[in-house]
Amino acid sequence: MTAVDFSAFVSELAAISGETILPFFRTALSIADKGGSRNFDPVTAADHAAETAMRNLIHRTFPNHGIIGEEYGSERAEAEYVWVLDPIDGTKSFISGMPAWGTLIALLRSGEPVFGMMSQPFIREQFSGDGARAYYRGPAGERDLRVRGCSALSEAVLFTTSPLLMSADDRSCFARVENVVRLSRYGGDCYAYCMLAAGHIDLIIETELKSYDVLPLMPIITGAGGVITTWEGNAPHSGGRVVAAGDKRVHAAAIELLKFSQ
Repeated sequence: MTAVDFSAFVSELAAISGETILPFFRTALSIADKGGSRNFDPVTAADHAAETAMRNLIHRTFPNHGIIGEEYGSERAEAEYVWVLDPIDGTKSFISGMPAWGTLIALLRSGEPVFGMMSQPFIREQFSGDGARAYYRGPAGERDLRVRGCSALSEAVLFTTSPLLMSADDRSCFARVENVVRLSRYGGDCYAYCMLAAGHIDLIIETELKSYDVLPLMPIITGAGGVITTWEGNAPHSGGRVVAAGDKRVHAAAIELLKFSQ
């Protein structure tokens, strides 16, 4: 089967996740902290319930497939096909009642992401991609996604979730880029990457990402014509420090400034 053959099933996963999560959104939630004394890393009953629902659907439909999830870890991660699940990317926005969160789903084949989706059920938007093309579906209809051109870093709109999530050294290097761009904004989590794919943002710089944060977004970014790598310019499959850009010129300029931290 190809990634296209799995696209309907990905929509099923997104639907069951959304149906599970929405009753929790903007309600009084019990919140646990996975970060402990290191950093506040919230997790809710919605995260757990949504990942459980998606895992159950995968088990019933594709019992031989592997699964990597944020909340319940890995099973059969060596399988040819592996599903990567982040039920709520942007949990801090979720618990704050803000809509900048989404369910992330990726399908890996032999370790490579061949299909990815970000679903935001509250505003009924889905962004998906297979590495060659990327698509939007929502209240505004359906359309292809395409990054926009940006010839210079000085003309770029930059996003990061928060510089406070970075180490002191990484934050210093991020500031070098931030001081050059036209506009810098904070927040967005996975939604910012989709806005890059849609041509509204030019550059995203992050650190401390996990594989499930980035793998679902890679086919969307590249399918829309963008580029996403580590700060060192390598494939970002494992997460860590990530740079995504709509224009290769902006990506190259950002990488050059971030080299000071290597």
